Amino acid sequence: MSLKSLKKKRRIQVVALAAVALVVSTVLIGYAMRDGINFFRSPSQLIEAPPTPNETFRLGGLVEEGTLIRGDGHEIRFSVTDGGASVPVVFAGVLPDLFAENQGMVGTGRYIDGVFQASEILAKHDETYMPKEVIDALKEQGVYEDPNS
Repeated sequence: MSLKSLKKKRRIQVVALAAVALVVSTVLIGYAMRDGINFFRSPSQLIEAPPTPNETFRLGGLVEEGTLIRGDGHEIRFSVTDGGASVPVVFAGVLPDLFAENQGMVGTGRYIDGVFQASEILAKHDETYMPKEVIDALKEQGVYEDPNS
């Protein structure tokens, strides 16, 4: 074998090894992040295409007026709307101080038997803040009102 064919063979081996390493690292990163990726859905999207009960995702919208019920213990029930659909939510825990009806919120949890079971609730931070995903969903439904106008 000539020196050129050995160099060519070695180059092919290095390229092949790099390609295999790239594929393996991509698979490992995807596997490690499978629970860390939470997709955002609006109430309308959730009603149109309900996820499986074991899928964790983020739900955002406005807390529907007149639906906030504080039950026995720490369980809180309310509905989230984007103007097009409304989804009942159950949360066992302490709500953020700024959580209120007709205000924006984003919750992380699962949709089981027609109820969003939230494991975490985030509320707006000040008078004008609302998560971008919630604003986009409300604009899509035509119910977003800019507080600065």
